Amino acid sequence: MKKINVGRVLLGGLIAGVVLNIGEFLLNGVVLAESMGEDFKRLGLAPPGGDFIAKAVVATFILGVVITWLYAMIRTRFGPGVKTAVYAGLFAWFCVYVYVGVLQTGLGFVSAKLALIGVVWGLVEYAAGAVAGAWLYKEAEG
Repeated sequence: MKKINVGRVLLGGLIAGVVLNIGEFLLNGVVLAESMGEDFKRLGLAPPGGDFIAKAVVATFILGVVITWLYAMIRTRFGPGVKTAVYAGLFAWFCVYVYVGVLQTGLGFVSAKLALIGVVWGLVEYAAGAVAGAWLYKEAEG
């Protein structure tokens, strides 16, 4: 069994993080901006500020690294390539969008419509991010 190439996980993860961060900006800052603003108002919350956004961007880059690391781990079983990268992305998508979306909807934090839009958007975003990260990943030599 070959060793995981940590340098390539980090490099691929940063690229995956760029894709994910662009997707999150478009989803939250453009597509859902008005609806999210209404939900913040309804819940009596201030819109997220720069501190939150900085933390979210960093966490999303870390998620990109985690998805690429997961790809590196499962490629020995499923083989290298797009299909395996999509599997890694789907795993993260389920943990982030589906699980959290169900909980937030159940608690009344977001509407079912907003959660559904996020789940569908995230499916494409996370698959694309995982493929981008996997594209740069190569096994360690030796």
